[in-house]
Amino acid sequence: MKTLISLIVFGVLLTSASVSQAQCKNFAKKVCKLELTPYIHDGNFNAAILTEGEDAELFKTFYAGQEYRIAVCGSETLAKVEFKVMDVERRVLFTNVSKNFAPSWDFKVEATQQLIISVVVHNNPNSTPDNMSSGCVSIMFGLKTD
Repeated sequence: MKTLISLIVFGVLLTSASVSQAQCKNFAKKVCKLELTPYIHDGNFNAAILTEGEDAELFKTFYAGQEYRIAVCGSETLAKVEFKVMDVERRVLFTNVSKNFAPSWDFKVEATQQLIISVVVHNNPNSTPDNMSSGCVSIMFGLKTD
């Protein structure tokens, strides 16, 4: 009986996690994709559920001569979402902190290279360890077409 209850609880947790991920992907498609306009979305939906104070990184290759837009957005339940773009040696190329937490950055790369996009969900000053917010954070990429 105890094993059956454990399996049911595990199944509910798995279903809950997959529902949350599906909702997060839906958030990325409906809300964050708008930040890419007029750039063309690259077709990838990079989204995760993060809690205040958590961070995540994504590695992506960018190709010489292309113009890109990186858009980062978080659920309304989250405080400010910081993002940085760094080269493979972790030198910061851009941070949205200096741009009042702008949700996007447009740039062109001179040489094909891999960049690191780091996101950090800032803590809400009113939060306590017992009531920290979680929500979807999405990183999306667009290409400029002529």
